[in-house]
Amino acid sequence: MVAVIASNVRKGNVIEKDGKLYVVLTAENIHPGKGTPVTQLEMRRISDGNKVNERYKTTDTLEKAFIDWGTYNYLYQDGDNYVFMEPETFDQVHVPLSVIGDYAPYLLENMEVRLALFNGTPITIELPQRATFEVVETEPVVKGQTASGSFKPAVLSNGVRTMVPTHITTGTRVVVMTEDGSYVERAKD
Repeated sequence: MVAVIASNVRKGNVIEKDGKLYVVLTAENIHPGKGTPVTQLEMRRISDGNKVNERYKTTDTLEKAFIDWGTYNYLYQDGDNYVFMEPETFDQVHVPLSVIGDYAPYLLENMEVRLALFNGTPITIELPQRATFEVVETEPVVKGQTASGSFKPAVLSNGVRTMVPTHITTGTRVVVMTEDGSYVERAKD
C-alpha cells in the first residue's frame, strides 16, 4: 500500500479504506469558486460489489493498493463466471459477473481485454473502446427519409438496443462504443 492524495486518484485505481478494498469507478475533482476543492469518488467494494460515493478534500491522503494489470483473451461464459486466458502462460482466470458488470454483452470470443488482479483475484476489466456487431432488427429504410442526423432504434447481435442512422438495414455490421453501446460507424469489413 502507498499513500496518495485524493486529487491524484483516477478511474481504475484500487483504494483501501477501513480494511476493505474499493475499485474507483469515477473520480472527479471539483473546484468551487468559494470554499475548499474536493474530490468526488464513486467506488465499488470488491468484496461484495456495493457502490459507495465518497467526498474528500483534495489534500486528504488515501491508501492505494498495488494491482497487477495483464492482457487476457476472452474464451467463454461458464454460468455466472467469464473465463479468460493469459496468452503466454495459458493460465485461465474465472471472472465473476459482478466484476464484468455492464460490459458483459460486449465480450466477443477471443477479444483481448485488460484485467486487473489483486492477490490473484480479478477486480476490474478494461475492454477495447469499440466492438463490431451485426444489426439483427431495425425498421426498414423509408424512401425520402435521408436527413442526416436522424436515427432509428436497432437491436444488435449481442442483444443491446442502440440508435443507428436511418440508412442502416438489418444484416449490416456496425461499430459501437463498448462503454455505452452508442453507434460509431458502419463496419468496413
